[in-house]
Amino acid sequence: MQTTIDLEQLVAAVGDAIIVSDPEGRITLWNPAAQRIFGFSEDEALGKSLDLIIPQRLQARHWEGYQKTMQTGETRYGNDVLKVPAVHKDGRALSIAFSVALLYSAPGTLSGIVAVIRDETSRFQEERNLRKRLTELEARVGA
Repeated sequence: MQTTIDLEQLVAAVGDAIIVSDPEGRITLWNPAAQRIFGFSEDEALGKSLDLIIPQRLQARHWEGYQKTMQTGETRYGNDVLKVPAVHKDGRALSIAFSVALLYSAPGTLSGIVAVIRDETSRFQEERNLRKRLTELEARVGA
C-alpha cells in the first residue's frame, strides 16, 4: 500500500531543526524546530546568511568549507554527525549536533545544503560536569 507523504507537514512536524541554504549560504528553509532551537522566527531567518547561527570565531572556517563543497559537489562529512557550537538569537552559546546532505536541482546542479540539527546543549553540559567530577574523584583516590 503506497502512502503519500506531505513533505511540508513532515518538515514542520519533526522535532529537529531542518535548515536549507542556497549556494551562497542564504537560508531558504527554516522549520518550527529551528525557531525553537535558535530563537529566530522564519521571517527573521529566511534570506539571511547562516552567520545568523554560527559563532563569529568559526565563520571563516565554515565559509571556507561551504564554498569548497559548493565548488566540488562533495562534502567530507558524508553521513557523519558533526558537533559544533552555535549561537541563539539572545546571544547565548548552544552546542548542536547535525548532519548535512547536498541538494540538487532537476538538471543535477548543486542547489544547496540541508542540515538536520539537534540541540545538545544540556547533554553536553551534563557530560562536561561528569568528566569534571570524575577527574576530581580520580585525583582524590590517587592522593
